[in-house]
Amino acid sequence: MKGPDHKLLELKPSRECRILRRLNRFVVEVLINDKPVKAHLNNTGRLQEYLIEGRIGFCTQVKRPRKLRYRLSSIKVGDWAALIDTWIQMKAFEKALDLELIPWLKRFRIIGRNVRLGGSRIDYLLGRGDEKIYREVKSAVYRVGGYASYPDAPSTRGIRQIKALIDHLRAGGRAITLFIAGLKNVNGFKPNHEASPELAELLKAGSRIGLVVKSIGIYHDPKSSAVRLWSPDLKISL
Repeated sequence: MKGPDHKLLELKPSRECRILRRLNRFVVEVLINDKPVKAHLNNTGRLQEYLIEGRIGFCTQVKRPRKLRYRLSSIKVGDWAALIDTWIQMKAFEKALDLELIPWLKRFRIIGRNVRLGGSRIDYLLGRGDEKIYREVKSAVYRVGGYASYPDAPSTRGIRQIKALIDHLRAGGRAITLFIAGLKNVNGFKPNHEASPELAELLKAGSRIGLVVKSIGIYHDPKSSAVRLWSPDLKISL
């Protein structure tokens, strides 16, 4: 499902940078004004498609930095940028929910964040009247055959969370797994069977008993420093 792009957030102040190397899971070295700078990376995926030496990215400046002054938010792809920062992705989802831009979640509101379910933590508990739905979010910026995909590396945490959602379904509850495709020009979402066949099979099995698997498409528009929603309901291929 596609429609007009909707502005969700502004990424200001935003600075163009050039990727040098990834130092660890949470830090990337970049060039800003020809000077090497360490920037925080809020995405634990491998991101091998994006964190390539010489690629252009965009860093947001942290207002009150604890350690690092910059965060790497996106990577340039043509005239747009892939949004790799998972915190920004979730803030964009929350804004889209508030603006009622996601038809299949109309009138739902966030009533809990980082909520415990079994032995896992789930990103959100949503409510609408007497309805309550647990909803886990995953970042899908890896491409597989024209589709946004997750994960790009084995994820024991992701498997554990989906199992918790499935157990909740079997106990009579409701659950959603939402994959945020932080990039444009994809045909939809599909799980990465190669990186995690167990997770892919769990999604398929869960969908048969009521696990709602959804995906939305967002991206960073560097010209306007905006995060935009381009699809509130991408095609799902399990």
